[in-house]
Amino acid sequence: MLTNMFTKNSPKHRRVLISILASALITLSACTSVNIDEYKSQQDLSITQDESVVILGRRHSSNYETEPDLISCIGDVLKEGDSIKVIPEALFVDDLYPWLEPRTAPLKVKDMPRILKQPLVQQAFERHKVRYIIWVDGKTETTDSSGSIGCSIGAGGAGCFGFGTWEKESDYVAKLWDFQRLENMGEISADASGTSYMPAIIVPIPIIARVQNSACKAVGLQLRNFLMPINDKILAI
Repeated sequence: MLTNMFTKNSPKHRRVLISILASALITLSACTSVNIDEYKSQQDLSITQDESVVILGRRHSSNYETEPDLISCIGDVLKEGDSIKVIPEALFVDDLYPWLEPRTAPLKVKDMPRILKQPLVQQAFERHKVRYIIWVDGKTETTDSSGSIGCSIGAGGAGCFGFGTWEKESDYVAKLWDFQRLENMGEISADASGTSYMPAIIVPIPIIARVQNSACKAVGLQLRNFLMPINDKILAI
């Protein structure tokens, strides 16, 4: 019905109607909520300028992989201001091939000595001066969707009308392994959820809830809080 109004009414009327509907859409925004749980070892955590961190996504099989863009995002948060040196995931995985592949990667920190017996693995850790390994496991997925959008072409032009929504949830766990102590020094879990909207008035207008990005920032900032030297924490306040 609204599409007929767009095609049959005069251009002036269409402009007025679009203006009214666009103004109504301004009040519509996507929102995301994030919940964080953490565990931290009683031992002191810190990292020097010479030491580095590597963030790795879990890959349990060929059809399961923690998103590489999330791993990169957490790395960007950690190295913001050049306070923490982060080794790119792809570079580190290639250097240690095949010891970080799904079939051989350590699932627990107590499994680390098994791969550290390999000379090439030991050399790679020393070359990159790795102090901490951060394993990230989880994913973002669409949990629900509703609504529909239809488009048509008429003598007066083309247009779309409808309204769609979809919900996404992110669920990630980051475990912090100390390479020197060979201990699990902390764990951070982040649950984020949000609803995105797609109103269509002539053209679809996506209003996206950045669920994965919110989870990334929450995990990254919490890890920075774990690892930043005391002096840097004071300067950052």
